[in-house]
Amino acid sequence: MSDRESLLSMGFDPARIDWALKATKNSGLQPAMDHLLENSEKPIPEAVEADEDDEEAVKANIKKIESGAVDDSDLVARSIKCSECGKVFRSTANAELHAEKSGHDQFEESTDEIKPLTEEEKKAKLAELREKLAIKRAAQAKVDAKDNKANEALRRKAGQDDGRIKEEMQAKELQKQAEQKRREKLEDQRAKAAIKAQIEADKRERAEKAAREKALRAGTGTQTPPAPVAVAKPTAGISSSDNPQTRLQVRLSVGGQPLTKSFPSDNTLIDVAEWVASENLAYNVDTVTFASTFPRKTYTRDDMKKTLKENGLTPSAVLMAS
Repeated sequence: MSDRESLLSMGFDPARIDWALKATKNSGLQPAMDHLLENSEKPIPEAVEADEDDEEAVKANIKKIESGAVDDSDLVARSIKCSECGKVFRSTANAELHAEKSGHDQFEESTDEIKPLTEEEKKAKLAELREKLAIKRAAQAKVDAKDNKANEALRRKAGQDDGRIKEEMQAKELQKQAEQKRREKLEDQRAKAAIKAQIEADKRERAEKAAREKALRAGTGTQTPPAPVAVAKPTAGISSSDNPQTRLQVRLSVGGQPLTKSFPSDNTLIDVAEWVASENLAYNVDTVTFASTFPRKTYTRDDMKKTLKENGLTPSAVLMAS
């Protein structure tokens, strides 16, 4: 319902309603109603003053009325009457509103003039309208509260889903890290076992050599070719030259903790040198040299260009960097 229709339903004069809406620049129902109440006793200003011909016509009508010479054609319809229920309405808009609510469709013009509302009636109408607005706002507030509650529930559910996904991702990452550590630990154990077996074989070889030399000096033994050194057979997959990874432990001549890392077996010792130089500034990739204890060997610059597999360092080895 428009502001004009609301004011018409309250019983205000249509001309004064138009004046109020125009004066308040259609800024709303409340400003228009305030204007109507404040200017209820003031005359409605004329938009354009009547010209001389209009004044003559008015004078003629006044004279006709004073003389009693008024016929039916001079009567002016002042209201609209419902033929079905007899209610009288001030304007067409009010009549249309009544027809919409009641379903009545029989109306006629009437010369009955509807008296303007008194101040008490206007205040009562205003109070009634304000009460209706308050009820409407309260109902809308309930709807808004319900919508806000539903939106909050959706937001919380979305947050819970995000948290669960994040926890699952973190659990998978921790599991992946644990598996990586387990593999590294297993490789380290295998490398240590291979080194220990090599040390034991070297000890046996030195002991047998010392025994042969002692027997020769005593003249009690004959010179026989040295017995083959029994070397502990590494477990499957440890010393295989086909292993794609080589785990190296590099001990530094400058001191500090040994460096440990797994390299692809087709990497060269130059790659290892670059890694050592990046880990410790005391080493230069062009001057660093490597040596191994078992077997005892110092790797030349030509060896540096060979792969770890070609240098016999697969699957694991211990190097000294200097």
